[in-house]
Amino acid sequence: MAARRLFGATRTWAGWRARELPDAATPGTLLVRDYAKKPVIKGGKGGKSSVVSEDLKDPEVCTDPVRLTTHAMGVNIYKEGQDVALKPDAEYPEWLFQMNVGPPKKLEELDPETREYWRLLRKHNIWRHNRLSKNQKF
Repeated sequence: MAARRLFGATRTWAGWRARELPDAATPGTLLVRDYAKKPVIKGGKGGKSSVVSEDLKDPEVCTDPVRLTTHAMGVNIYKEGQDVALKPDAEYPEWLFQMNVGPPKKLEELDPETREYWRLLRKHNIWRHNRLSKNQKF
């Protein structure tokens, strides 16, 4: 019963038909609106894109060796502003210089008594199981 009132449909012998929209001044009525109009692009070729995009530029390449050794180039995420100046090594934590920035270690290179070994072993077993189960039929 509530669905009939909400959607404004009644059952007739000919089938479903929509009721006329009620007057907006009466309380308890349902108002129906259409979608917003699409924005109009002036000067465009009439393609499917409706958003005007800015021309993207590559960042400027710095060739100054002094600036390259004293600043972190390309770290600034803002459009405006300067690059971050590097601090002395004593102000950074020790673990930062112990990080492995090279290629990842293989399973044979790790010690079996470490957590990294068992995590990598589990990852390899999951990859192996996924490869084997890919060809199975249900």
